[in-house]
Amino acid sequence: MDFLEILPSLINTWVILAVLVVIALRSAVKFVPQNTAYVIERFGKYNKTMEAGLNVLVPFIDRMAYVRTLKEQAFDVPSQSAITRDNISLVVDGVLYIKVLDPVKACYGVDDYIFSVTQLAQTSMRSEIGRMELDKTFEERESLNTAIVSAINEAAQPWGVQVLRYEIKDIDPPRSVLDAMERQMKAEREKRAAILESEGARQADINVAEGQKQARVLAAEAEKSEQILKAEGEAQAILAVAQAQAEALEVVGRTAATEEGQKAIQLDLADKAIEAKKAIAKESSVVLLPDSQSSAASLVAESMSIINKLNTGK
Repeated sequence: MDFLEILPSLINTWVILAVLVVIALRSAVKFVPQNTAYVIERFGKYNKTMEAGLNVLVPFIDRMAYVRTLKEQAFDVPSQSAITRDNISLVVDGVLYIKVLDPVKACYGVDDYIFSVTQLAQTSMRSEIGRMELDKTFEERESLNTAIVSAINEAAQPWGVQVLRYEIKDIDPPRSVLDAMERQMKAEREKRAAILESEGARQADINVAEGQKQARVLAAEAEKSEQILKAEGEAQAILAVAQAQAEALEVVGRTAATEEGQKAIQLDLADKAIEAKKAIAKESSVVLLPDSQSSAASLVAESMSIINKLNTGK
């Protein structure tokens, strides 16, 4: 057989071999993206997990069975009905945030980990709401989310996934309950308004009474200050009058020691005696003539005798 005759068959054989080599290399070399895991089986049994980067498989023996993302994933939890502890039916839906921690368990520990975790979230949510009253479901939503996450993670450990967060989106009670809650809120607002109004009136009365009290105190203090100032003024006036009288008496005493003073005193005493007689005569229709001892001259003489004795004693 001529070489030229077998050349085409050789070329075809090499081409086929080259194609097979390319196919083998293509199936053997795998580039795994970041935050992704490839689960590899060999002869139908788990062999290894390929992580991000360049990885090599044995062609025709190893196969890529599962691809699992390691990123955090968000899934809607379908709306469902739940009954509270006080027998109120609610419709609740939420959002679930999960992450695959162990790709092997996520592949072989459960058939569909997303469906399983979602169903577990629904049952856990119904269980937690059944322990709470209606008002608490609105007030303690954060604690409700935390309790649901804890319950799911405890049950989902064999599945290799972790629930990071569970957020309740909507809680829809029946219309009758909404109407009752609206009336309750209205009554509560009216109650708070009445309390605030009464507190305002009470505070106003307290302020008025306090103002009146302070006004009376200030008036009493002003009156007290006025009386003190008046008493001090009167005392100073009495002291001034006494001082003036003392100075006048001192001057009179010095003057009475002279001859001219004696004459002035006699004249003054005689004048006062005459004035006294005249006053007595005006007050009575009967006038008694004085005897020698009650005349003006005798009164003056007697007064002068007393003054001389005082001067002599001095």
